[in-house]
Amino acid sequence: MPKLWDATIESHRQAVHQAILDVGAALVRAHGAAAVTMSQIAKDAGIGRATLYKYFPDVTSIVTAWQEQQIARHLAQLAAAGAEHQDPAERLTAALTAYAGAVHAHHDDKLFALVHRSEQAGQAQAGLHAFVAGLLAEAADAGAVRADAEPDRLADYCLFALAAAATMPDEAAVAKLVEVVHAGLRPPAA
Repeated sequence: MPKLWDATIESHRQAVHQAILDVGAALVRAHGAAAVTMSQIAKDAGIGRATLYKYFPDVTSIVTAWQEQQIARHLAQLAAAGAEHQDPAERLTAALTAYAGAVHAHHDDKLFALVHRSEQAGQAQAGLHAFVAGLLAEAADAGAVRADAEPDRLADYCLFALAAAATMPDEAAVAKLVEVVHAGLRPPAA
């Protein structure tokens, strides 16, 4: 097959795959996972059911694929937020702020609630924990974060405390929460 044709076919497949994920997610948000059918997804995605079944065997696999994509996207956003800064303390603050903002933004989203109860979420949570612990270790080495507790325990503290962003009334309250969490990370006075 010519290279151009190959690239065109692959980009078409990716577009169809993404359309299925987007439509599936929108339908699950609107109606709940139990009420969504493959026929409904195919119709709304503008493809035939036979084509849909070439990509996914059922609604659960569509939701799972969407979850994996969202989790990867959120972890990349946190890493990007931290990567904008050279200073370890600033990198940590940027990542924690981005995390709290994401928790707050999706607090009443049914689909995100479903994502956070999945097996993929458990794996992502472990990745998130390791990422935050790494940032904390770097900041501790730079003297910006307390070194009298293990980075893993401090990561637990940060992630559990920032989960409260889901209950915050607005972005200002989320920013204050991040500030309070960050205050708990400061090295003890000498």
